[in-house]
Amino acid sequence: MPVKSDKWIRRMCEDHRMIEPWERGQVRDGKISYGLSSYGYDIRVSTEFKVFTNVYSSIVDPKNFDDRSFVDMVGPECIIPPNSFALARTEEYFRIPRDVLVICVGKSTYARCGLIVNVTPLEPTWEGFLTLEISNTTPLPAKVYGGEGIAQLLFFEGDEEPEVAYADRKGKYMNQVGVTLPKM
Repeated sequence: MPVKSDKWIRRMCEDHRMIEPWERGQVRDGKISYGLSSYGYDIRVSTEFKVFTNVYSSIVDPKNFDDRSFVDMVGPECIIPPNSFALARTEEYFRIPRDVLVICVGKSTYARCGLIVNVTPLEPTWEGFLTLEISNTTPLPAKVYGGEGIAQLLFFEGDEEPEVAYADRKGKYMNQVGVTLPKM
């Protein structure tokens, strides 16, 4: 399963609306870069964040998630406390083709500052805004810039389509719009 090039990504965005909105090249201009790269696409984090808090001493339970574990923040910057994390969403909306799997990796600019981006794979036929987990592994507060690059997506095309894809099994995170918390 080879990684797909900028030509393939461009065609999929223009012909099939795989990423909206999308940038035809790298945007920098004093920003952390985003847009089309040689073998991937650098995504942007929106200005909506959910930052972990321990104000209510909630237990983090993926089967019974207490949304009071987060503080909602909206703005061009987000400060993530030391050894903590935030959830955010992408500015881009995705429509993943049936024969494609997408892997997300963090950008080196943030990784060199101790910020790690974690996202599960974007499965075939999944659609929506991507929810991002941004971990601050440092003992210091860390700043993330909304509207700028946060991670890179790598696209892999399968030799054949899967028998059952995400939409077929009615995946619980299909068509997510905002920052989406864990669901059962």
